[in-house]
Amino acid sequence: MDKQDPIIVVGAGIFGLSTALHLAEAGYADVTVFDRHAVDKTRYSYFDGCDGASADASKIIRSAYGGQKEYTDLSAEAIVLWNAWNEEIKTVDEDNDLGLSRDDVIWNNNGVLMCTDQPVLSDFDRASARNANPPGGEKLALVTNDPEDRAVAEAKGLAHALSPFAKPTVGVLDTTGGVVVADKACCFALYKARKAGAKFILGGGAGTFSSLLKNGEAVAGIKTADGKEHPAKTVVMACGGWTPSLVPALDGLCETTAGSVLLYQLPEGSPLRRTLGYAEFPAFMFRQREGVDGGLYGFPADRRGVVKIGYRGIKYTNPVAQADGLDRSVPRTRWTTDDAAAGRGEDTTGAITDIPAKAHQVISDFVGEFLPALVEGGRVPVKMSRLCWYTDSFDNHYVVDRVPGVKGLACATAGSGHAFKYLPNVGAWVVSILEGRGLDRPLARAWRWRALEEGREPVNKLMLGREDGRTLANTELVTAEEEDGGLARALASQSLS
Repeated sequence: MDKQDPIIVVGAGIFGLSTALHLAEAGYADVTVFDRHAVDKTRYSYFDGCDGASADASKIIRSAYGGQKEYTDLSAEAIVLWNAWNEEIKTVDEDNDLGLSRDDVIWNNNGVLMCTDQPVLSDFDRASARNANPPGGEKLALVTNDPEDRAVAEAKGLAHALSPFAKPTVGVLDTTGGVVVADKACCFALYKARKAGAKFILGGGAGTFSSLLKNGEAVAGIKTADGKEHPAKTVVMACGGWTPSLVPALDGLCETTAGSVLLYQLPEGSPLRRTLGYAEFPAFMFRQREGVDGGLYGFPADRRGVVKIGYRGIKYTNPVAQADGLDRSVPRTRWTTDDAAAGRGEDTTGAITDIPAKAHQVISDFVGEFLPALVEGGRVPVKMSRLCWYTDSFDNHYVVDRVPGVKGLACATAGSGHAFKYLPNVGAWVVSILEGRGLDRPLARAWRWRALEEGREPVNKLMLGREDGRTLANTELVTAEEEDGGLARALASQSLS
């Protein structure tokens, strides 16, 4: 890679942002990011039409990864940079056009509780505690029913995070973790990438990827939906949930799947804004590996008073016929439009505001048992539901590699629901992999292009077809939002900065 050669990054989610930032900071002089959303105008707000997984208010930061110490170490690397970003934003240009303020906080180190209502810790949680607590070092992962660990939590001012629910749980509190303010973090990464010299073409036909330009078997750039051609020596596809449909070579390695989310709107002046706020309530993961009645995660009330609770116990799919005649799962959201789908060469099944009945039931049951304050007395309404589309790999590892047999084309994808925490640093890994450096590191090996070995059981079963029970077409959907109007309308007249 010559640092003067043009490089195109398709997608301005966390993989695309981080890649562009680190390419520019490494001295690559001609880096351009394309995205179909005008994220510089909408500021990564899902309430304002952004529908990628990165468009969000809250994401979990954690270092506890069971026996996967390589991800624990990557998280530690990221947290150093998250802390640096919290300081760096205090010097942001006051006249920036991304709604960033010197008073903004990028992330909150309020802890992440990984827990269950079962009587004993899971093997995963035990391994998380072991890997996060080096012998003789500071205790960072605390077992909630261990007296010594409870004393450590008290000393750290995190005793409240050990048992935040109305019913008892057992688990591990990751004191290194917490909540990143996702939309602010993305805007700040965009701000930093621009400062470093990366260019962004966002929104409309000019920002919408249409096809790859070819020179024989090599990729020579991209064509956008406005008909313009953009030459490049390297194209990095970092399109989140749209990547598998745009790069068919990912068949069998990746598939787009949906998590289900409910957003509860706390009224102005409600005491719940304090008791469920960052200072008194942790992020949490509940029954993460306990089947279709588990897979829950949630957050403290954000700056708008919204409590977000999500479900990934079933990862839903949306298979749609593609130009080559094969079905691939594509995102379907409340913001899906015929024009947007056509711009990506897809058929469309239309916008959707409902969520799967099973997801609604599991979340609602959890809230009723463990967070009853949301449904008792002055009931807090569900103001918005959401399908959040991730790209899963069969083994939950990312895909950061050049596409085999296609010169000039690379992918940075397959976040598998756990990539956002690496926004500050994953791009440095992408750059080194593109340059052919550090390929023997465990994570670089795990992220290589790969196929499922015969006889190996995948973490995620992919591409099971239209008859599979996880497809939206075969799934009972319900309306979760209250009749008094969705959160998008409630916020339409408010500044989203």
